[in-house]
Amino acid sequence: MTHPTPFRTRLGWAALAAAVVLLSACNPVENASQSATLLKVVSLMGFDLKGSEQAYALSDVLTQDPTTGAQSWIADPAKVTFSAQLLDPKSINGASPYNDILITRYIVTFQRADGKNAQGIDVPYSFEGSMSVLVPIGTATTATFILVREVAKQEPPLLNLKDANPGDGIYATAKVDFYGHDGANKLVKATGYLSVTFANYGN
Repeated sequence: MTHPTPFRTRLGWAALAAAVVLLSACNPVENASQSATLLKVVSLMGFDLKGSEQAYALSDVLTQDPTTGAQSWIADPAKVTFSAQLLDPKSINGASPYNDILITRYIVTFQRADGKNAQGIDVPYSFEGSMSVLVPIGTATTATFILVREVAKQEPPLLNLKDANPGDGIYATAKVDFYGHDGANKLVKATGYLSVTFANYGN
């Protein structure tokens, strides 16, 4: 029977410690949370050019008044539905107001399937917005937020679509990270995705 040498023992402990550090670095926000509540994005919806709710978003990069010819830039909204539920549905303590979630902010990041994701060149810049949405435990809650800002349409790459050929556009996916905390101030996070088509639709 052989026994591990001190060197092997130290090496084994070092490898174990490295693995623990690697795992703990995967998601700082989620690992920092000890919330007993799970926040979910049940649905993330956009709007078409007529304002009808869709499972995608059409973003018109320039709006022109047909009578006066005046040009303007209009932000595009989106609608999200959240749910909050206990991580342990069989908890002997049950749910309480401490399990309710308050969403306080969100971050929108645009990505393209072709891998061209340079912000301000290939896709609009990511941005952060504020929210104040309470999601009671066991209840679906819906809220609207800004998906595409007016300023994004006044700078590249969306500005470049102003004089683009008909049919030209940028096809992207909006990744929206929502952040908040429960009634005990434990951090929570949920993510949703929405397809967005940017173009000058000629209105």
